[in-house]
Amino acid sequence: MTDNVAYGSWKSPITSDFIVAGTIALGQITLDGEDIYWVEQRPTEGGRNVIVRSSPDGQTVDMNPAPFNARTRVHEYGGGAFTVCDGTLYFSHFADQRLYRQIGLTTPQPLTPEAPLRYADAVGDRHRNRLICIREDHRPTDREAVNTVVSIDLATGGEGRVLAAGNDFYSTPRLSPDGTRLAWLTWNHPNMPWDGTELWVGELTTEGLLERSEKIAGGESESIFCPQWSPDGVLYFMSDRSGWWNLYRQRDRQVEALCPMAAEFGRPQWVFGMSTYAFLSSHELVCAYSTKGVWRLARLDTETKTREEIETPYTEIGGVQATSMQVVFGGASATESASIVRLDLTTQQTTVLRRSSTLTIDPGYIAAPQAIEFPTENGRTAHALFYPPSNRDYTAPSDERPPLLVKSHGGPTASAAASLSLGIQYWTSRGIAVLDVNYGGSSGYGRAYRDRLKGQWGVVDVDDCVNGARFLVARGLVDGKKLAITGGSAGGYTTLCALTFRDVFQAGATHYGIGDLEALAQDTHKFESRYEDGLVGPYPARRDLYRARSPIHFTDQLSCPVIFFQGLEDKIVPPSQAETMVAALRAKGLPVAYVPFAGEQHGFRRAENIKRALDAELYFYARVFGFTLADPVEPVEIENL
Repeated sequence: MTDNVAYGSWKSPITSDFIVAGTIALGQITLDGEDIYWVEQRPTEGGRNVIVRSSPDGQTVDMNPAPFNARTRVHEYGGGAFTVCDGTLYFSHFADQRLYRQIGLTTPQPLTPEAPLRYADAVGDRHRNRLICIREDHRPTDREAVNTVVSIDLATGGEGRVLAAGNDFYSTPRLSPDGTRLAWLTWNHPNMPWDGTELWVGELTTEGLLERSEKIAGGESESIFCPQWSPDGVLYFMSDRSGWWNLYRQRDRQVEALCPMAAEFGRPQWVFGMSTYAFLSSHELVCAYSTKGVWRLARLDTETKTREEIETPYTEIGGVQATSMQVVFGGASATESASIVRLDLTTQQTTVLRRSSTLTIDPGYIAAPQAIEFPTENGRTAHALFYPPSNRDYTAPSDERPPLLVKSHGGPTASAAASLSLGIQYWTSRGIAVLDVNYGGSSGYGRAYRDRLKGQWGVVDVDDCVNGARFLVARGLVDGKKLAITGGSAGGYTTLCALTFRDVFQAGATHYGIGDLEALAQDTHKFESRYEDGLVGPYPARRDLYRARSPIHFTDQLSCPVIFFQGLEDKIVPPSQAETMVAALRAKGLPVAYVPFAGEQHGFRRAENIKRALDAELYFYARVFGFTLADPVEPVEIENL
């Protein structure tokens, strides 16, 4: 061990090259008979989404050949980009947003026409030889895109036949086992799906159209999530009517709770194709649920309503799918990177089918998350995960305290997960502490905690990030003169607000973050175009709040260096947001850096850009806080420094 090496100057084996070389993102899981499918987003292939099939014999094969990219842009965030029916694959290709059909490993063939149409969340209707899915129509030029539930005939293809329309948004069309009923979710502006949705069920005619549709549950202030039919045709779903996303079913025209708990069985529906439970039989299911940010797996007998825990090493669980004898899910823990996991229900043994990282890291370089609670404004308590510096080869001088990097997650109704993140270990293994804050508004702690952000975006989230940093400083765990904050998207907005309206942090980094709420209200995509009504207030009626909480109008209050990272094809937070802020800081003479990425959208998917963003942010903090890097990285131009 080498003593007396300053924090931030530790040499780490977790380099940016190490991260991007062996790391992928894992997505949607789907079962088709005994075959298991999932999506891999590969930075080394330019962020291409590849559908992978695992056969019962353990063999895996890439399905969609290059350059096909299984990614949909419905709601911009996508998800639910493919489905499989009896060995035939149907997926949305990112380049043209058309649906393609692929039989085995043959060349995919287009099913929908060339048009400004997008498709997601498809299910097969074997009774009528068609797909049922969500369509987002961008052909109107005088109004926002039109979302509907449509069917697509597999014999003739085409743009789709509308089954349900009239509301602003639709998701999760699910067909009953006998093909006679269709369930779906719908909601309208200004609600987001975690605010209030409605669950509807309609009967299907012999021609495949809907009739006698009725609302089963949900409303303006009740969020419904993940409706599914049991094998015997009973409709199940999640509702947060109790204050927590719990499991319910409708039977004999009555809605009943199955497992009431102060726990979250659901998640915010940012993308399509999400699932936290699946059926083993007509009377038993397997479900994932979260308490205080830690996810668990359980079996639930739907007749006796008894719950039996399933022991796994994972603290983050999602994408649950099942057959009678196996469960497949996405799992991760503090020491295990995100993986596709198969659980054999006979032996209770888990098998990792695919890891998001093939890299092996000595535990001596890994910082374990510590769940902390700390006091915040109005006598409340907030939550976070604290990662102290950890590197087996180094200690620091006894009179030093480490710099702190506060992470503000996006969403803002997402959450910080207690799972292995090489992006966090990149910092801690160099001697920089990390605080990953689950500020008020985050999911995983019930509806009341999520609703703390209602009308308070840019206030509650900022207070919690600031108070989390102060909490660690007061306990002597970090250096109060070396505090930085970073975040992407909504987290980038929280970052800019904290740097502008508070005097706690000495530096910050924003990744495709928001500087002007008013500009966002005037120039963003349909899915989030009214999101700010709930987070800030209706626009333009509360234009005063939008201006008062927009850092761009208060650059005179900024007094510390900031670095900006931005995708130039971002339709969610356009580049103009970052560029306007950069110009303002440049004019004021504050240290500022701007790193734009051509070809990137909202979030960086290409290996070279992920590497560049990591190293540039590290270089920026090294210059600002005055520590020497153990290894050289590509410099970034910092103006006014």
